[in-house]
Amino acid sequence: MDHDHLVTDRVIGCAIEVHRALGPGLLERAYLLALCAELAHAGIAFERERSFAMVYRDVDVGVYIPDLIVEGKAIIEVKSVAYLEPIFTAQLVTYLRITNLRVGLLLNFNRPKLMDGIKRIVL
Repeated sequence: MDHDHLVTDRVIGCAIEVHRALGPGLLERAYLLALCAELAHAGIAFERERSFAMVYRDVDVGVYIPDLIVEGKAIIEVKSVAYLEPIFTAQLVTYLRITNLRVGLLLNFNRPKLMDGIKRIVL
């Protein structure tokens, strides 16, 4: 099993713990902060809300801020929505491209069973 897969498996384990404790129905921010606490408790390195500039033809066209970068290997986007819309996948793919990372997770905590709200993207 490659290191990227191990990282995402560990993140999913932490997310499951958060979901067990908090359940569905909260705002994304609560889940993000709780997941950060769980990752820290598990000794998993992460950066929260790091900014990345997007440049097109030497022009700054925007700043993109992924929720989490875990162990410098995976981008994690936390959601609390009825369902994961295609735009969320597109957003994660954009984050992967601008960070030059290859794996990301969409975690939708607003599901009765968290495993039904997880999407793994690999470029």
